[in-house]
Amino acid sequence: MHKTDFATHLIHDRRLVILRLLTELPMYRANSSVLTMALERFGHAITRDQVKTELSWLQEQALVKLEDLGPVLVASATERGMDVAIGRATVPGVARPGA
Repeated sequence: MHKTDFATHLIHDRRLVILRLLTELPMYRANSSVLTMALERFGHAITRDQVKTELSWLQEQALVKLEDLGPVLVASATERGMDVAIGRATVPGVARPGA
């Protein structure tokens, strides 16, 4: 796999992991710090700033809703985001579960 292909694959997987994490949490929501720690446990060691960038992208796709609390963003999965997380719907830029 080419280096840029792999980097793109990691970004798409990271977005899926964020959505899947949100679907497993109470009220389908978490803050950017919690998501950063959880992503690291799933092999995505990225900065909080990078997590906030991914959350903003997911919001642009109507997959999450964001609440800015200053030092952290609180993300809530939308119905569409939950559908993507379980593979019921697809969005370019987000990996499919099991793919």
